[in-house]
Amino acid sequence: MTILTPIQADALNELGNIGSSHAANALSALLMHQIELTVPAVEIIDLADIHGCVTDDLFVTILFEMQGEIDHAGYIMFLLPLDSAIRMTNVLLGTTEEERELTEMDESTLQEIGNIMASAFLNASAELLSVVMIPSPPSLVIDMGHSAIEEILAELAVEVNEVIIFHTTLTCDQYSINGNLMMMPAIDTLSQILTIMDQMLNDTA
Repeated sequence: MTILTPIQADALNELGNIGSSHAANALSALLMHQIELTVPAVEIIDLADIHGCVTDDLFVTILFEMQGEIDHAGYIMFLLPLDSAIRMTNVLLGTTEEERELTEMDESTLQEIGNIMASAFLNASAELLSVVMIPSPPSLVIDMGHSAIEEILAELAVEVNEVIIFHTTLTCDQYSINGNLMMMPAIDTLSQILTIMDQMLNDTA
């Protein structure tokens, strides 16, 4: 597994801070509520350990391919427990019922929220690393956590060994919504990102 230097870890945390700021502003405009979004922790794990991030409870997973200056760059996944997903869509749909099934409108809303999250963090990459990438159309899966992860992993078309996890906490009015934004870069992409970080940090030293 890649071991980050303290400076690389700081740079990834800064990417998380910039991405969360962009996402909070965009979500506030969409949901018409003041949104606070923080990334209290960033970590890199082996892909084989990704199952430790979920339980057998129901989760909503939204997958995007990263497209742009780096070919076959990898994927971004937004992972939400079902109850958090319902709270989030309730804000936009103006309802408070939490014990309910997700509707097509809920799913469409979650895909748009996922697109905002993915775009915000990719924009942060462009701002911090000068690497321009955009998310593909989303793929949404609702299933028990481990089953959802297996279904998502089956869709990966490039080799991924490691996952960068941005642990996110979203606060809106009375709600606190926890989720994880996971960047799953292709092997070459992670190496390129860390090289760019090192060059950038050396230039500013």
